Amino acid sequence: MTQLTRRTALKSITGMMASASAPAFYMKNASAATFRNDPGDSKTVTIGLTLPLTGAYADEGKDELRAYELAVKHINGEGDGGMLKTMKPLALKGNGILGKKLTFVQGDTQTKADVARGVARRMMEKDGAIMCSGGSSSAEAIAMQSLSQEMGVIFMNCLTHSNDTTGKDKRRYGFRHFFNAYMSGKALGPVLGKEYGKERVAYHLTADYTWGWTQEESMKSSTEALGWKTANAVRTPLGSADFSQYITPVLNSGADVLILNHYGKDMINSLTQAVQFGLRDKMANGKRFEIVVPLFSELMAQGAGTAIKGIFGTSNWDWDLKDEGSKNFTKSFVAAYKEPPSQAAHTAYVQTMLWANACETAGTFNPEQVIKALEGFKFDGMGNGPTEYRAADHQCFKDVLVVRGKEKPAGKWDLMDVHQVVPRAQVEYKPEIFGGELGPYKVAVV
Repeated sequence: MTQLTRRTALKSITGMMASASAPAFYMKNASAATFRNDPGDSKTVTIGLTLPLTGAYADEGKDELRAYELAVKHINGEGDGGMLKTMKPLALKGNGILGKKLTFVQGDTQTKADVARGVARRMMEKDGAIMCSGGSSSAEAIAMQSLSQEMGVIFMNCLTHSNDTTGKDKRRYGFRHFFNAYMSGKALGPVLGKEYGKERVAYHLTADYTWGWTQEESMKSSTEALGWKTANAVRTPLGSADFSQYITPVLNSGADVLILNHYGKDMINSLTQAVQFGLRDKMANGKRFEIVVPLFSELMAQGAGTAIKGIFGTSNWDWDLKDEGSKNFTKSFVAAYKEPPSQAAHTAYVQTMLWANACETAGTFNPEQVIKALEGFKFDGMGNGPTEYRAADHQCFKDVLVVRGKEKPAGKWDLMDVHQVVPRAQVEYKPEIFGGELGPYKVAVV
């Protein structure tokens, strides 16, 4: 063997050793792929559903799963089509996405941010998920959205209400259809002032994580602008079952309003116990004591039962809305599951439809092009009236519902009224007020 031949052989062996020792990542058609999990010639495309099936927000997670299943069926041309009959503009044809049938994998996040991130990573690296969606906690959503930017896989946020999601923690690869805490405060504040007056003293109990913090901040801002004072604000651990130690101090605090910045089972437990402690029958500062829950839905109202009567809050959507999109979705959901959908289910369904439609519009699953199709996208017929995905921060802007627990409900799913539809103009804000940077469109394929 000549010296040149030896050098050539050594170079070939060294190259093979280097290739064998390099980290391997799951990617379909890796040799030709320009983005992670490119489905190539496959007849199917997979999305990952990250769901809190256990933990404080498990009820929402189970309802989200049912809505995702329904969305996949409608996209693939099964069932009655749901909102495909009302969504405008519409690129989807009801036969899958770009000629491929949509499939999904799912995982339980346990309503924990670290678990959620691990579940999403597995889906992106091992299961071939080209998009992930889910979460019922803003902490989960922010963790998974950050991962999505690192991995180059779009994350369609489901139930996340923290200002930070599309604020300081926004990401190019993350999108949110749900409204946020700032919008709740702006919509609800004027209603509380009209109903309860402008000389009130509020006491906050707040879920101790990003959503609770920004909800408390937003409610303080809106109520203090009315002239209300804040007696105290106390943080409570997510997943608490017994709120008695937090409610007892309220009785002698000088407050005449309790604001519960809680969601899911936390809200059900804290509201029920506050009513049991007699707060709703109490007089303080010469006024009837009031309780406010800034964010709730029919699903939570059902859990709270009679405690929800007369309680003001906000909601992203309600199954009893009379627009054609809402009626079609509710009809499909009831036919499949024998009960109406929650706002969590609505958001899960809509986010799936929006991503699928963006792929069809862009003519590709390449996330860079799909992102650009979603940025600035204006649409209607999906239950919220005219809506826009603002390009600057990937936050949807639409009207907000102020809701109130019914005094005389007609049934177990007729527990709240839409008290007022607050127009988008009243809740909109400049994107820079919450900071953050979206980051680049292009993420390296590894």
